[in-house]
Amino acid sequence: MALPTHLLSDLLTIVLLDLVLAGDNAIVIALAARSLPQHLQKQAVFWGTFGAVTVRIVLTVLVVYLLELPGLMLAGGLLLLPIAWKLLKPDHDDAPDITPTANFWSAIRTIVLADALMGLDNVLAIAGAAKGHTGLVVAGLLISIPLVVWGSTLILKLIERFPVIVYAGAAAIAWTAGRMISHETLWLDWFDSHGWMKHVLEVGLIIVICGGRWLLNRRTRNSARAT
Repeated sequence: MALPTHLLSDLLTIVLLDLVLAGDNAIVIALAARSLPQHLQKQAVFWGTFGAVTVRIVLTVLVVYLLELPGLMLAGGLLLLPIAWKLLKPDHDDAPDITPTANFWSAIRTIVLADALMGLDNVLAIAGAAKGHTGLVVAGLLISIPLVVWGSTLILKLIERFPVIVYAGAAAIAWTAGRMISHETLWLDWFDSHGWMKHVLEVGLIIVICGGRWLLNRRTRNSARAT
């Protein structure tokens, strides 16, 4: 049975939104899985995507109520910052007694938590496009899953050749955190009337996270060489 024209149009809109937003998912999944043994990376990509999509569906259904909570966007943005900081930690800094299995589940937790936080403001667009049709939300996300998996796998391969991509990914997460903080309803009107401050906040957070972590990583390397 064919879908009514308006439902098909809404579904296509949701799929397009999901594809645009899939970049966030792919970056987080790739960064979290990069330190795993290669045989666990594919599993982390699959289960991380599954968990992230599940959380995204739940958030989209609840978004109308969630986004009315004061301080939610601020809390989400602040919680993203330590995640971006942690993802820039060099692999060799991990304790030697941490098993691949422990790292695997840690990566899954990071993927699901980061995607949930980054998706708080993004799902508003999806919820609006769905017009109350939860089935369209689920269908759109399921259709976009292959792209998320493919994108994550591609980014993992690029990271192996160009490690600097890790910093680009962390910068994207820090930028998202800044966007969420500036969208907090408690001061949204002020940021709207001082639009340039949004960019100052976003760039400032990128410098603090990426620049600060780079300096710390370099100091750690120099200390290790000196001993």
